[in-house]
Amino acid sequence: MQATQVLKKPWGLKWRSSVWFVTLVVGLGVTTDLLVYSIIIPVLPFQLEHLGYKGISGLVGWLLFAYSAGLVISTLPIAIFSEHYNARKYPLLFGQFFLAASQVMLMEVPTYWLMVIARVIQGISSSVVWVVGLALLCDTAPEATVGKQLGLAMTGLSIGFLVGPPVGGALYNAFGFRGPFIFSIIVTAVDFVGRLLVIERKDAWPHGIDPAAVSEKPQAHTEAINEDVKDSKIPDNSSPSPFQEAVAAVTPTEHSEPVPVPETRLPLLKVVTTLLRSPRAMVTILITLIQGLVYSATEPSLPLHLQDVWHLAASKVGLIYMAIVIPSLISSPLAGWWSDRGGTEWVMMACFILSIPWWIVLIVQKSLALFIVAIAIQSFFTSGILSPVTAELAAVSRAHVGVGYAHVYGAFNLCYGIGSGLGPVVGGQIYDHVKRGWLAICLLAVGLFLLGSALTISFTGDRPLLSRIVTRYREGRLFKFRHRLANTMGCQVSASRTGNPNST
Repeated sequence: MQATQVLKKPWGLKWRSSVWFVTLVVGLGVTTDLLVYSIIIPVLPFQLEHLGYKGISGLVGWLLFAYSAGLVISTLPIAIFSEHYNARKYPLLFGQFFLAASQVMLMEVPTYWLMVIARVIQGISSSVVWVVGLALLCDTAPEATVGKQLGLAMTGLSIGFLVGPPVGGALYNAFGFRGPFIFSIIVTAVDFVGRLLVIERKDAWPHGIDPAAVSEKPQAHTEAINEDVKDSKIPDNSSPSPFQEAVAAVTPTEHSEPVPVPETRLPLLKVVTTLLRSPRAMVTILITLIQGLVYSATEPSLPLHLQDVWHLAASKVGLIYMAIVIPSLISSPLAGWWSDRGGTEWVMMACFILSIPWWIVLIVQKSLALFIVAIAIQSFFTSGILSPVTAELAAVSRAHVGVGYAHVYGAFNLCYGIGSGLGPVVGGQIYDHVKRGWLAICLLAVGLFLLGSALTISFTGDRPLLSRIVTRYREGRLFKFRHRLANTMGCQVSASRTGNPNST
């Protein structure tokens, strides 16, 4: 009996494995992660007071740190597991169990140290979304549109943070401490159903469905990938990627035999050394750290600055946070779309350079309206960095045989977690201990973004901008030299023919 007679096609195979559905599920996962993270921020202080604790601000800070700690310590094991077993769907499902468990614990535990454990577990579930979820999306999306799909998924970051705190506060006032957690558990359950429905690309392939080639003719797609394999600079002692070998062997049709996909996996040590030797990879990871640190450095100090300078109450501070979050709903998909068409280096460079003047404007304390406009425009460009960074990491993975998407997004998650963990600490300490703390924080952001601009020019993209500038400069000088030489030689020939040596 042939293998095709044994395989049974899952219902809804085409749409369950499609790029749009996987993007929707990953975006929902990011939204759920940020919503669950932020929905309890306005209610935790009241619960701690209810339990009889003192020093509430410091205790809440450690709960936020516990989340980052869980995210950082779990990133590497999750990335290694996902790549070693080529598994995306099941880690995503288990991540939701961890997330639901953390919500139940936070809702019911009577002591602070159990709350800390619950936040660590929540950080672990967040790692699954940011490592495995982004890897699943890159597995599914065509290379030409991966930036746009990542940008669309990244809008979940802004949506979750925009919805979480106000909904949490409203539910707490209406139903008490359990209200926000019940809502977040319901959202987690919806997210779980979406993850359960997803069919990975490797599971759709034996049935003749390739979501990454959905907009292309099968034969043209096969020829294009074969041409890429032929032209790619793969060392003699290495082999093409598993999917390239499968495509070279057979074109997917509804009646194709299942294709055994050979696995190419590098040991963890070789993955690390490969990334360390790649300036493009290391710069992208460093930019991730910079973006995470800058983005989170204002979290503890912005409310205090608004209160000190303009005497704003908490409700009005919340409205200003909307001015920060809403622009990122536009910039993330726009930056991803532009990355696919113009290149990640141009988008990252534009976002870095165009955000710097607005960080300087934020120093001005004369007009609240100017401050709100400046922080909205700054947020638009600052949040736009994340989509091209994730697209650049996908390109790094494709450029190195044996380095999987989960590997590079594990490094991304690790560095972003470190940056977002250090940011509030650094920003809070600067604001408390420096005479003009807000000025120092803004200048720190300017300095780090100037560094990010220099790194982007020098190392980002298939052909970094600096190398293009140098090449064009050399070509221009060479052209001028040849032009002068040609003119000189022409004059000399003309002089020799006329017998007039002074004609030159």
